[in-house]
Amino acid sequence: MTEETAIDESAAEAGTAVAEAETPQESPADRAANDRLSAIYDIPVQLAAVLGKTSMPVNQLLRLGRGAVVELDRKVGEPIDIYVNNRLVARGEVLIVDDHLGITMTEIIKSDS
Repeated sequence: MTEETAIDESAAEAGTAVAEAETPQESPADRAANDRLSAIYDIPVQLAAVLGKTSMPVNQLLRLGRGAVVELDRKVGEPIDIYVNNRLVARGEVLIVDDHLGITMTEIIKSDS
C-alpha cells in the first residue's frame, strides 16, 4: 500500500465517521409517531390544481364548442390554488415535466380549523 492510498483510506474512514455522527438518530418518540402515522399513509385523497375560475349563464355554456376560449379570473404567472379533498392547502406554479403538466408548491396555506 502506498502512502497516498493510506491517506485516501484514512480520509474516507474519517468522512464516514463524520457522516455517521451527523446523521440524526430516530428517537423512540419519533418512531412511535411514525408508527401511528403509517396507518394513514395509504388513504387516497383527491388533489386538484385550479388554474382559475369563471361564471357564465347556462345559455352561454351551451354555445361553447370545440376551440372556444373561456377567460379565467387569473393572469398568466399568478399562482394556482392546490386543493386536497376540496380544502385549499397550498398555492403553486405549473411546470412541464417531460410531456406532462405538473405543479410545484410555493406557499403552504395554514388552516384555521
